[in-house]
Amino acid sequence: MTATSQGAGLSAHSIGWIGGGRMGFAMAKRLLGAGCKVAVYNRTKSKAEPLVQFGATLVDTPAALAGHDIVFAMVSEGGDLREVVTGAQGLLSGKGKPQLFVDCSSVAESDSLAVREALSKAGIPMLAAPVSGNAKVVKAGKLTVVASGPHDAFQVAEPYLAALGQGEA
Repeated sequence: MTATSQGAGLSAHSIGWIGGGRMGFAMAKRLLGAGCKVAVYNRTKSKAEPLVQFGATLVDTPAALAGHDIVFAMVSEGGDLREVVTGAQGLLSGKGKPQLFVDCSSVAESDSLAVREALSKAGIPMLAAPVSGNAKVVKAGKLTVVASGPHDAFQVAEPYLAALGQGEA
């Protein structure tokens, strides 16, 4: 099954996306191509603006993503991850509460644990789902994802994670 043929089921959840760098941009674009509704935050908004032509909605802060069902993050380092989740305008400061947070960043275990604990206190499960590859690998549908976290959370995220690594979107 290709990511495109999964599209109908992938529109069941609204997706928030944090991080519009090379990898984050390519990954968000794949989800958009697979039929997902995606709202995107990036610290440098201009880097994410081209995603609008593929159907993305841009937001000004991570807090604006709090009302989405699933929020993904793909940031460059642990301090950035902490800031977008627990900072003054971070996800946890927003109105609403996502059903799930999926961190695709490769950060230190201590940063991932701190974010997991903050999310847990708010009643939000987290999957650590770092990826291996680059933007070309994402475009080719060959991204490798290794996920850890609660099994029921993985079951919710799995179709979206699969869309990141299958076929051409």
